[in-house]
Amino acid sequence: MSAGRSNPGTDTALPQQALSTLMERMPNVNGRISENADLGKQTWFRVGGSADILFKPQDINDLQQFLSNLPSDIPVTVIGVASNLIIRDGGIRGVVIRLMKDFTNVEVLDGHLVHAGAGATDKLVAMTAAKHNISGLEFFSGIPGTIGGAVRMNAGAYGTETQDVLVQATCIDRQGNIHTVDAHDLNMSYRHTELPDDWIVVSAVFQGKPGKRDEIEAAMQDIQDKRASTQPVREKTGGSTFANPLPYISWEMIAKAGCRGHMVGGAQMSEKHCNFMINADNATALDLEQLGEDVRRRVQSQSDILLRWEIKRIGDFLPGQEVKTADQQ
Repeated sequence: MSAGRSNPGTDTALPQQALSTLMERMPNVNGRISENADLGKQTWFRVGGSADILFKPQDINDLQQFLSNLPSDIPVTVIGVASNLIIRDGGIRGVVIRLMKDFTNVEVLDGHLVHAGAGATDKLVAMTAAKHNISGLEFFSGIPGTIGGAVRMNAGAYGTETQDVLVQATCIDRQGNIHTVDAHDLNMSYRHTELPDDWIVVSAVFQGKPGKRDEIEAAMQDIQDKRASTQPVREKTGGSTFANPLPYISWEMIAKAGCRGHMVGGAQMSEKHCNFMINADNATALDLEQLGEDVRRRVQSQSDILLRWEIKRIGDFLPGQEVKTADQQ
């Protein structure tokens, strides 16, 4: 395992000649395409490298046409607001797609249904439901991410999960084909959904129930108050680092292993909530990932349970970097 720290501003995007060649292979689009796009500043951790190509489609038709015409050998990665994501310091090869604009709309349908684009924040969905006297979606106000990620990982908070309210999801596959899937066909479980890896969630429909706006907003405020009092919400963080190894609780195991406040480089397990990792002092993505693996090893040594990452780690390491995972011990 490398113990050195890299320059946070350094990345290994393709050389300019190769990048230009990649740009030449991009389909014509209505949205925005940029090369060597800095992604690190867009993550909640504020760390990481660049994308060779960043594509922000104008709408679902633009995305569909892009995928159907994109050469099959070019890798595709999708990100939302990057709230639970570590982008490694070497950046991401190929095309990164970020769903914005037309993908952020939220609308209320008959029968207390809420339709949301994958790029809409979870909090916006909860707020929109409350405005229309729809309850049951308050928990989304406590999840710092977007609807696409919530469906993909069956995100949850305060006793409710996405699977409890999801009716159906609309996705686009790597070839540009559209699929609408009922929730019961996704085999959702704790922080898991059986969606094909190359399917992109573009929208979802959720089932709410009648409620009173003042009561719904009071419940949402209670969630915000609990988050503020128990989580490092004002720090550069990424939410829960590890999924709970049910019936156990990750933060309790981390604390028992002596990892509250534990640091590697500029990365630290929060003193306030030790299942939250924070960028405490100009951390790199390498610092964060090494810290996570160190915590996993210490917890496993103390309890014989190997924690499972809830935060996603994607992209390439810089040359000479390496993170030896706890699984490799």
